[in-house]
Amino acid sequence: MSAAAAPAVSPPAEKSKSVEATSDLRAEELRVTELRWRPVLDLPCQLTVDLPLPHFKVADFLGLRLGSVVGTNWRLAHDIPLRVNGTLIGWAEFEGTRSQLAVRVTDLA
Repeated sequence: MSAAAAPAVSPPAEKSKSVEATSDLRAEELRVTELRWRPVLDLPCQLTVDLPLPHFKVADFLGLRLGSVVGTNWRLAHDIPLRVNGTLIGWAEFEGTRSQLAVRVTDLA
């Protein structure tokens, strides 16, 4: 087989340049996104986790004390709605440690 008939193979340097260009483009997109959000990053917002308690009454609320446990019909396997300023932004699950109750984001809306 002659050298002219050999299949064209791009040199590794070209592939490296392509990866670098893609990386540079992604970095520029992130920078532009950050600049666009910069004016509002310090604005306060309220993050809420909605846990429906269908049979909860005012009497139950008034009876709450330090260490009270509130039962719910919500199944552990179901993620709970996560809202910012009342707008659904995703879903989460509760995660507990010895002294803290946390929420782990599982999906974004």
